[in-house]
Amino acid sequence: MTLPYRKIVLTGGAGFVGSNLAILFKHLLPAAKVIALDNLYRRGSELALSRLKEAGVEFVHGDIRCKEDIEALGSFDLMLECSAEPSVRAGYGQDPSYLIHTNLLGTIHCLEAVRKVKADLVFLSTSRVYSIHKLQELPLQIDGKRLMLKGTSAQEGWSEHGISTSFSLAGSRSLYGTTKLASELLLEEYGAMYGLNILINRCGVIAGPWQMGKVDQGFVTLWVARHFFGGTLKYTGFGGHGHQVRDVLHIEDLYDLLVLQLEQLSKHRGKIYNVGGGLKNSTSLAELTDWCTRENKPIEIGSDPQSHPADIPYYVTDNREVTAAMGWLPRRTLENTLGDVQRWLSAHQQTVKTVLQQ
Repeated sequence: MTLPYRKIVLTGGAGFVGSNLAILFKHLLPAAKVIALDNLYRRGSELALSRLKEAGVEFVHGDIRCKEDIEALGSFDLMLECSAEPSVRAGYGQDPSYLIHTNLLGTIHCLEAVRKVKADLVFLSTSRVYSIHKLQELPLQIDGKRLMLKGTSAQEGWSEHGISTSFSLAGSRSLYGTTKLASELLLEEYGAMYGLNILINRCGVIAGPWQMGKVDQGFVTLWVARHFFGGTLKYTGFGGHGHQVRDVLHIEDLYDLLVLQLEQLSKHRGKIYNVGGGLKNSTSLAELTDWCTRENKPIEIGSDPQSHPADIPYYVTDNREVTAAMGWLPRRTLENTLGDVQRWLSAHQQTVKTVLQQ
């Protein structure tokens, strides 16, 4: 398969998503120059450098908050915008400057670079652009160790298939979600005004090897790693039972989708898609604990019934729009994803334990 790109820039290129995608695209397009731009702000991102080098990906230490860092890359054909301060809790009780400057000002700098060289752009947005209040109001019932949606409301953008792009954007969504939504609006305007091929994917939870999971981002790796290395965890919010649900998308399934989109990007320019694992690849924290316990020793799981203001009880991606547009569906099951994470931890435990062991 050949894509028409000779120079690809991935922002956030040493992060979990960016580094994995950079390596996969370099493998697909060995003659192309693939550049991973990253400021190495997040702990553990430095571990990607040797992997990038080994794969033939060029690493550039730079920050999208500084337009000069992007301008220094010169001309390019494609930008995959994977950078972000990804925590939905960022800004609560603290200075939000880094979040806003990275997620919003950084987008402006990326768009200007794309405009000047007439490159294509795929922007990885987030499911957290949707209203927290509306997601918290979804009619849910307990089914075993998880919450499940009751009924359907196609008009309001939710059904047994999950949350679609027609779900409400009204109301607060956290500063993280707001900066990503504001970026989406800028992307739409730049695409229309300057005739650029721009596409937006609103991603749910993405997981797989080399994710440095934390409490507020990357919970799949966090859960598996705490069971693997030993430690403690806590069910937080919604009664403290671990019934809250998310769907999980393997990073390689995201890559497969991007390849399909880039094959005919002009056809999908200006489109916004919800992209995630879907209902079949969803899990509650309690169910995730059961899987981790089968593969590792049990650990202490605490309970705090108090919910964080930004937290939501249920999010499953409705993939039907993106499936109809290009025939894509996730091929890796949740079991595949969890198994890949477990095997990665086992193979690289000496390298990653300083970041993940607590």
